[in-house]
Amino acid sequence: MRPLQFLFRFISALALLAAIVAGVLDSIQSVSASSVVLTSLGNMWLNLDPESLTLAEIYAETYVSEGLWRPVIGPVLAQPAFAIFLGLALLFWMAGYRKPRFAGRFSA
Repeated sequence: MRPLQFLFRFISALALLAAIVAGVLDSIQSVSASSVVLTSLGNMWLNLDPESLTLAEIYAETYVSEGLWRPVIGPVLAQPAFAIFLGLALLFWMAGYRKPRFAGRFSA
């Protein structure tokens, strides 16, 4: 069970790092534009690697379900990137959380 917890915690740390980077980039763009700028996950993915976004859409429509991309994945890609990564970090942290021992902390 411990290796799986470590994996979940590591993925949580990576997602948190991605959320921080996305938030810092949005804040820099907001300051330079003098208005609030929130980059969506889809735009971020499109800027980083447009070919993989197209391949993911084709794969999802071909192998998973024909009507999956627009109603399910489309709204997720429209959300701010930092919020999606923060949510993923929270979910993976909760999955890898280890309950502290009760007697080990204050026992003599």
